[in-house]
Amino acid sequence: MPEGDTVFAAAAWLRQGLEGRTLISTQFRIPSLATSDLSGRTVVGVRSKGKHLLIDVDESEPGAGDAVSIHSHLKMEGVWHVHRRGQKWRRPAYQARVVLRTDDHEAVGFDLGTLELLADPDAALAYLGPDLLADDFDRAEAIRRLGADPEQTIGAALLDQRLMAGVGNVFRSEICYLRGVLPTRPVGDVDLGPMVDLSRRLLWANRMRSARTTTGNTSPNARMWVYGRNGQLCRRCATIIKRGELASTGGERSVYWCPRCQS
Repeated sequence: MPEGDTVFAAAAWLRQGLEGRTLISTQFRIPSLATSDLSGRTVVGVRSKGKHLLIDVDESEPGAGDAVSIHSHLKMEGVWHVHRRGQKWRRPAYQARVVLRTDDHEAVGFDLGTLELLADPDAALAYLGPDLLADDFDRAEAIRRLGADPEQTIGAALLDQRLMAGVGNVFRSEICYLRGVLPTRPVGDVDLGPMVDLSRRLLWANRMRSARTTTGNTSPNARMWVYGRNGQLCRRCATIIKRGELASTGGERSVYWCPRCQS
């Protein structure tokens, strides 16, 4: 499941293949962008902001004022792949939503949940809270935003990208477990400083890993403390792990916890 660490890594790979290079062809395979053509322009930057990814492209000619950013959000199934030109794609072509070609590389976005061109990406994404993986991450602002509604559950607050950007469903459950906090506990009853610090630490540790882990063990069945382990034994106390849903985050967003280790 793509979260801030996944998008950070995707931006790093795209940066290697695209940044500073001229696009010799672009294909946008969605109706709203079907006629868009950025060929001949140079990619001047690739960056992530929380779970959003931006590919910054320069003007069509100096002074034209038409610089844009290709904005994508992976949602549940999306992924970016970077190939050498001529290399076989690792996903079927019908899943491709955008293809960006340079002289030697090809970047393909598959099953992207959001794909659009933004003239002012910073303004469009200004609603996001502090980015956990940003060099200038504002810890105090993240704590302030998370604590603004003390009655909200901490499980819901961690998923709200307007408060702090980067945590998704997997990290939400793991962060709560590692802090010994039930996801249903009101924000006002949570020590938010350590919660924020742990969130940043976990995302940072996983930002370039091929296999996400919060336990430190990369074996397939040992990577997580509670996420995806409903009905299994807690790795610390052997209590049965529970799964539930928080109404405010949507029925598809299951949360996992240990009834003994968390309160």
